[in-house]
Amino acid sequence: MWHRFCVGSSNATTDGIRVTVEAQYVAEQSAPLAHRYVFAYRVRIENEGREPAQLRTRHWIITDATGHVEEVRGPGVVGHQPRLEPGEHFEYTSGCVLRTPRGEMRGTYQMFRSNGAMFDATIAPFSLELPMTLN
Repeated sequence: MWHRFCVGSSNATTDGIRVTVEAQYVAEQSAPLAHRYVFAYRVRIENEGREPAQLRTRHWIITDATGHVEEVRGPGVVGHQPRLEPGEHFEYTSGCVLRTPRGEMRGTYQMFRSNGAMFDATIAPFSLELPMTLN
């Protein structure tokens, strides 16, 4: 169902951690006349490397069509700080509300290794926009 209504996607790998995102417009929660456009996105974080890694924090940069930028930072994702062994993955779904029918999201997850090393796993930019049939 996600692929049929997917309006944006991205895929990036950093130091063995692959982050894949698919976004979709949520018409039933949106109110275009009130400038409220709701988007859901599904994230899959995969450890394709050789060492365990734990997601500790997130940093999202959300930009709407007017250029308004909102940054969201916090611990973990949806209440979790998943530790991924090689070959494991973690998936979650979340959402955002824009004041415009188009926008973009991108960001990073701060990851920690067992030896104390840390790195930022890239969340490549992906589009948020109404499906073409709704424009």
